Amino acid sequence: MSDVIKTVLPNGVRVLVEPVGHVRSAAIGLWCKTGSGHERANEAGITHLIEHMLFKGTAKRTAKQIAEEIEGRGGALNAFTDKEATCYYCRVLMDDVGVGIDVLTDMMRHSLIAPDELKREQGVVLEEIKRSEDEPGDHVHDLHLQHRWRNHPLGLPIIGTPESVSSFKRDDLAGYMERRYHGENILLAVAGNVTPETVQEAAESALGSLAPGDGEAPLPRPAGKSASEYVPRDVEQVHFCIGSDGCSLYDDDFYPMCVFDAALGGSMSSRLFQEIREKRGLVYAIGSYTLNYSAGGAYTVYGGTSPQTWDQVQELVRIEFAKVMKDGLDEGEMARTKRNLSGGLVLALEGMSGRMMRMSRNELNHGRDIPIEETLGKLEAVTNDQIIALARRTLDPVLVSTTAIGPPT
Repeated sequence: MSDVIKTVLPNGVRVLVEPVGHVRSAAIGLWCKTGSGHERANEAGITHLIEHMLFKGTAKRTAKQIAEEIEGRGGALNAFTDKEATCYYCRVLMDDVGVGIDVLTDMMRHSLIAPDELKREQGVVLEEIKRSEDEPGDHVHDLHLQHRWRNHPLGLPIIGTPESVSSFKRDDLAGYMERRYHGENILLAVAGNVTPETVQEAAESALGSLAPGDGEAPLPRPAGKSASEYVPRDVEQVHFCIGSDGCSLYDDDFYPMCVFDAALGGSMSSRLFQEIREKRGLVYAIGSYTLNYSAGGAYTVYGGTSPQTWDQVQELVRIEFAKVMKDGLDEGEMARTKRNLSGGLVLALEGMSGRMMRMSRNELNHGRDIPIEETLGKLEAVTNDQIIALARRTLDPVLVSTTAIGPPT
């Protein structure tokens, strides 16, 4: 039975609490179910800019006081934006849970979004964009998704563009928050040594007056374009992404894809790492990952190699793709991969932040707590026939696209 206690306020705000009595801390997450995938055509990067601005001061706290309230008690405070959610979170001692909730909700509800601070923070984000573009090993991932999914909202970069970020005024941010930061989209989650009633009372006081909000139309599934793109830059290595469309959060192939990805490139014992780095020494970094969204997903192999070995690395990736399409995984490999995934899931629950993140994403994506035993059972039930069928639907050469940033040829 789950230990997660869920309540829903009259305006739709959800409150999750997982009491863990043997620790002396708690992880708190204040989520909004909005991300760059929900932005309109003229709003590229606004979700991420809002995340920055909520740290810049409220009616009762300066930016410095926001940080000091948490860090001055030994805690940590941060936030992130992704394609479908934004999270403001902190880790605090158990006696400071009330303070943590108050700081996070104050940021979300009462941020000043002062025009002078907005101008400064736009400069910060513009520098962040420059830094990303100066790091080809990072930038190639954004380029690959844009290239594959073109103008689909899930294919555009979270950070926006210099032109869009520079254009925003205070009213733009306030209007977006009024449209997206409403009760139905808000989730407060706390894991650690806490009393559920205390968390619920704090949530009702701070979030109970939010407008309920309306439902939203789901995004269409992105349809990937199969092609190759080589971007010349003054760099030493070829930084690459090779991949195809993958699984959404709700596809039947979700758990087979987890096993498939882990076996091919998810760790140092994976096929790609062993064959291309360990056996041949052609790369420093190589691996794979999946992106899973409500509307669709992507599977990507990434790495970096010398221009002289770029063709060889591409051929070796194709060979590994062909092997798994033909034979899948052998019995020992399947068992090791499942054990690797299961162990990672269980170990993540040793920390309060891991518990908070897991229960929050389950609630936002599935509307319920998913016991760890259920997840482990679904991983264990994955068969080799499922892996082969998935590989053939995913890795067929006519479906795969390649994006690379490398020296001029």
